[in-house]
Amino acid sequence: MDEKTAGIEIEKLRSEINLHNYRYYVLDSPVVTDAEYDRLMRRLEGLEKRFPNLVTPDSPTRRVGAKPLEEFGALKHTIPMLSLGNALTMEEAIEFDERVKRNLKMPLNENIEYAAEPKMDGLAVELVYENGVFTKGSTRGDGVIGEDVTQNLRTVRSIPLSLGVKAGEKTANKIPKYLEVRGEVFLPLESFKKLNKEREAAGESVFVDSPRNAAAGSLRQLDARITAKRPLDIFCYGIGSVEGAAFKTHLETLEYIKSLGLKVNPFARLVKGIDGVLKYHDDMEKQREGLDYELDGVVIKVNSLELQARLGILTRSPRWALAYKFAPKQETTIVRNIIVGVGRTGALTPVAMLEPVKISGVTIERATLHNQDEVDRKDVRAGDSVVVQRAGDVIPEIACVIKERRPHGVRPFKMPDKCPVCGAAVEKIGAIHFCTGGLSCPAQLKETIAHFASKRAMDIDGLGASHVEQFVDAGLVKDVAGLYYLKKDDILKLERWAEKSADNLLAAIEKSKHPSLDRLVFALGIHGVGEHMAKLLAKEFGSIEAIINASEDELLATHEIGPETAQSILDFFKEKHNLAVIEKLKKTGVEFKKAERAKKGIFAGMTFLFTGSLNSFSRDEAKELVEAEGGVAVESVSKKLSCVVAGKEPGSKYEKAKALGLKIIDEEEFKKMVGR
Repeated sequence: MDEKTAGIEIEKLRSEINLHNYRYYVLDSPVVTDAEYDRLMRRLEGLEKRFPNLVTPDSPTRRVGAKPLEEFGALKHTIPMLSLGNALTMEEAIEFDERVKRNLKMPLNENIEYAAEPKMDGLAVELVYENGVFTKGSTRGDGVIGEDVTQNLRTVRSIPLSLGVKAGEKTANKIPKYLEVRGEVFLPLESFKKLNKEREAAGESVFVDSPRNAAAGSLRQLDARITAKRPLDIFCYGIGSVEGAAFKTHLETLEYIKSLGLKVNPFARLVKGIDGVLKYHDDMEKQREGLDYELDGVVIKVNSLELQARLGILTRSPRWALAYKFAPKQETTIVRNIIVGVGRTGALTPVAMLEPVKISGVTIERATLHNQDEVDRKDVRAGDSVVVQRAGDVIPEIACVIKERRPHGVRPFKMPDKCPVCGAAVEKIGAIHFCTGGLSCPAQLKETIAHFASKRAMDIDGLGASHVEQFVDAGLVKDVAGLYYLKKDDILKLERWAEKSADNLLAAIEKSKHPSLDRLVFALGIHGVGEHMAKLLAKEFGSIEAIINASEDELLATHEIGPETAQSILDFFKEKHNLAVIEKLKKTGVEFKKAERAKKGIFAGMTFLFTGSLNSFSRDEAKELVEAEGGVAVESVSKKLSCVVAGKEPGSKYEKAKALGLKIIDEEEFKKMVGR
């Protein structure tokens, strides 16, 4: 068989297998036996092995998983994946409906159309399709940047690797040039039980936690071959950025992605007004026990995209959507002790250690108490009898204390004034207590070093989390500056290190000694200082010395820095350990460059959004031009935008901007503004 003939058969086999996958995993109505399906797949694998040039990324054979990764990369979401505001009672849901109407200046007796969907208990992800082919995927992460789990998502059978497979026909005319799809990956309950039985039979430990955590752990395996063995599924609930399609309602977007072969929850409905919302919530709560996946509530969204644009967003959540939770399941137990954990950012979190109790089949032994204010509000003490619930059926929390059963002499809990791990002073910022030990606190050390070395910080290529753990456990690295004191002979004494890999790492460490000031500031891991804030500090103060010596008034005078962030920066540089590590970094040859101070430019005080493709420069170059002239470039549409720059095929952001009556210009007008 020649390559041309093989190519024709391969294309035919792929189309046939994709259709069978769609019918089996999305429609749940297969038309071939497993044996017939296996014969088709083996034939395709054989041909691709003989003709490797014909293998494509969207081939069904690519689902088996690739070689293990050292660590996950990062992917930035074009449009942030926002979290949702919660309602736990009918009154709160009614209040949300009234708030929406007030913001839209509508009479309270009018009905709004809502799109209502089950709230899945899974892991939020984003799938990116370019010209109909799945190219990358990520977790929600912090909403702005997620983990690159592309390899693992390829193994989820209900995620099409190419769009348009439905009813045996290619819907090529509907396939957009670019599409971001948001969805929830989950582990069906029956699959979860079956997986545990198989693990038990094989002598492996069973998953004692919820299907949600098992799904999250499965998707975050560095070895995608492990993920491929887990029966994960997905329901898609919306889109991010899209080029080549426009919509008027949320339910239209669901119908659209469903027409492309993506899986959408069949219980998604259009409901009228708050009465429709309440009825839908009650109906789904009654049905939840009969479903093969976990629900913890319903999601309601204003159906009209024009109204969504008018309502806009808060800092972390949209004003037009709400997660209306089901009543949580509860049990009674006893608080054995309250301990304090220390996270990467230095946040101290009180945790109640409980007498083990089962809720919905999950054994609960600990519950977060969040912070001192929460402990005081609920008055939780070691020895108390408490009512425990899984918040949203997921996170264990203490609902209330049964004070009538309180033993005599139990004392109120108070957060320590010294870090329980390193002994550094503890400072309260807002509601949270923080260890100020920062760069030298052992509890924060491994994650601090991993953050310091990450791609968006010092970019030490090849230094994964497993390597950091090795170096810390062996006593070779005791703070971030210790990376620059690593010796080849010491590295070679550790497992899985060879001459070449050690040389490569040391070369990457040496190369990292010349970061920009903003990268270095971000790498230090100051609480509340992300990439964007680090850039602001670098532009405003120009040097690390100026940032270290900045007063509270100077910090607060900086655009976007509020009281909590200012206090966090002051506390970080007040801690002697942190200053000592910075001096140590300087001695190793790490360059603390000066940055060009911010200037008052032609765009001072203005906010821009770019949508569609530009001819004269990339999207990042355009944003840099705006920032260089004192402006701010953002990713989401809101009433606060000064100007929207529309390139070719601008998509849904352009439609939202028009609906809001925002100023919209083309690329040529923007070039004139910047003098190009």
